[in-house]
Amino acid sequence: MRKSHPIRRVVLAGAATVSGIVLLLSLKPASDPGSAQAAGVGAPPAASAQGGAQAAGSGTVTGEAAQTQYGAVQVRLTVSNGKITRAEAVQAPKGGQSDQVTANAVPKLNQAVVAAQGADIDAVSGATYTSAGYKESLQSAIDKAKAAGGSSQGSGSQGSGSEGSGSQGSGAAQAKTVTGSVAQTQYGAVQVRITVSGGKITQAETVQAPKGGQSDRITANAVPKLNQAAVTAGSADIDAVSGATYTSAGYKESLQSALDQAGG
Repeated sequence: MRKSHPIRRVVLAGAATVSGIVLLLSLKPASDPGSAQAAGVGAPPAASAQGGAQAAGSGTVTGEAAQTQYGAVQVRLTVSNGKITRAEAVQAPKGGQSDQVTANAVPKLNQAVVAAQGADIDAVSGATYTSAGYKESLQSAIDKAKAAGGSSQGSGSQGSGSEGSGSQGSGAAQAKTVTGSVAQTQYGAVQVRITVSGGKITQAETVQAPKGGQSDRITANAVPKLNQAAVTAGSADIDAVSGATYTSAGYKESLQSALDQAGG
């Protein structure tokens, strides 16, 4: 009886040891950090950071129309979470060889904007004027997007803020932009937009002008001269451009409407 006692103790001790090892092995995987990563535990912080980017602004903005030697160029941007997701040309030179140039250049310019996330893009070879007008309108759209997204910032010192509700504190020197009524002519509609600062016209541009056929050439020749004349004269008392009588008359009519809205 006394000799069997130590054997029983050895057997019981061995069984206890085996049970302890099995228990430890069964608990170890639950504390394995690798399994937690595989289950995607790190995903929620990334999602919450993405949500905070909404404050950067989202929506669609259209830049001012830029007049070139071959016609107007106007760019529209789609912005999501502060990033440009799409760029498109609302207006571009048309008619004759311009159709081919536009068809080649505009898609490349649109793609370049999304890639660069700004107006620092290269001109397309063979489309110098279209590229320059595109970049001008693009910069206008970017300025508007920044103004809309940063309206909560206190400085508001960007010059493009003149398009807004007048948050700049310069008083009488503050610039504002007004668009005249559409003037119908025998060859198409004419509409003028002016920027007025300190009681003077600082910029004039044509939102609409006759297009198609011979009108493209007449518009490309007349509109820049009319825009310059409006800024120089500071009024609608400007001379008609030779060979563009109807366009000039419509321009002056819409220009006077814009001046009336601006307060003379």
